[in-house]
Amino acid sequence: MKNNKKVSRRHFVKDSSLIAGGVLLAPSLLMASTKSTLKLAVIGCGGRGTGAVVQALKADKDVKLVAMSDAFKDRLDKSLTSLSKIFDTSRIDVPATKQFIGFGSYKKAIDEADVVILTTPPGFRPQHFEYAISQGKHVFMEKPVATDVVGVKKVLAAAKMAKEKKLNVVVGLQRRYQRSYLEAYETIKKGAIGDIISGQVYWNSGGVWVKPRQESWSEMTYQMRNWYYFNWICGDHILEQHIHNIDVANWFIGEFPLKAQGMGGRQVRTGKDHGEIFDHHFVEFEYPGGAVISSQCRHQRNCLTRVAEIFQGTNGTASLSGSGHAVLTSRKNHVIYDHNRENNPSPYQTEHDQLFKAIRTGAYINNGDYGAKSTMSAILGRMATYSGKQITWEQAMNSNYQIVPDEDTLSWESIPPTTCDENGNYPIPTPGKTNFI
Repeated sequence: MKNNKKVSRRHFVKDSSLIAGGVLLAPSLLMASTKSTLKLAVIGCGGRGTGAVVQALKADKDVKLVAMSDAFKDRLDKSLTSLSKIFDTSRIDVPATKQFIGFGSYKKAIDEADVVILTTPPGFRPQHFEYAISQGKHVFMEKPVATDVVGVKKVLAAAKMAKEKKLNVVVGLQRRYQRSYLEAYETIKKGAIGDIISGQVYWNSGGVWVKPRQESWSEMTYQMRNWYYFNWICGDHILEQHIHNIDVANWFIGEFPLKAQGMGGRQVRTGKDHGEIFDHHFVEFEYPGGAVISSQCRHQRNCLTRVAEIFQGTNGTASLSGSGHAVLTSRKNHVIYDHNRENNPSPYQTEHDQLFKAIRTGAYINNGDYGAKSTMSAILGRMATYSGKQITWEQAMNSNYQIVPDEDTLSWESIPPTTCDENGNYPIPTPGKTNFI
């Protein structure tokens, strides 16, 4: 299979029969929910969690938010206030007794619900997902689904358990629910540009927020407030954002990377307030069927901004972006497919629409496996850029690489996995010195 493109193509075509890139099986009345009202809980009440609750309530008129959990009370309060301005008490019913604060509070919120939204920083996702599935809950969880190999393995095991229990799982890799991507994918599946042999995927932007350190904060509080800059909670921007583009490559090729090598560093974003992550990565992913994908992500201001995917096939080219742009052209530059950007419903809403439809009708969706493997693909890229070495999928998955402690053991006075020196500087990965395998 590694050297046979025809076999690779057959797997690609077979995989394309899965709706929205996940597993959507025929409806079964035995699996359909018989509850008139579905109870919802959200774990992680930041902007993404609040938005996901809005989408869930819009997806099904008989869903009610009944519990909330966050590490910080101010974030929960802000989210609840915002939601209460949009929906009345028939949809938002979260008394003080159902508002859970602090490390480990997720269990109490999950216990209250039929469906849970997992939108904390991703380092905690494996533990939350594992518990939700063990308790028989349907799940929407944001990407990425882990920040280390041990977490990926935990998610893969829980996704298998979800399949056995017929619990629906949707992962927020929303391009798999976006009309322009789905139509382009189906057109490619029919052979429009031949086999994909190479491509370039990008998430180049100016970066994200920074929250200044306050004297009253412990080191744990500071890192939790600035979670984006610490690998144990975030995983670096190659994982937290660029996973979208890497996932599209995996999806369209129909495989996961065989190995990766690359380079990266901190050239512009070098301050103490930027923790330990890089501001640029470049990775070459090689796939079992022979395709090679060049992957770029950058957080540097006043530079070229590009968030897109381009693929070269044996008979043509595909160019796509999350904005709704999707064009397929032949080798002679004839347009095969050109998506109308206005004909592109919000994929963020669509993924919730499909989740609740599956729960109600007895259809089945489980994105857990590909969500975990695309997460692992981005982690593999990070391992390659941090170490400067070529690392194979097999080497990485056979390791016990772990950077996330058990959340239930943490407190605001706990020492985080990464700490700064006496000058406030954090250790930075150094290619040629940093090792993972």
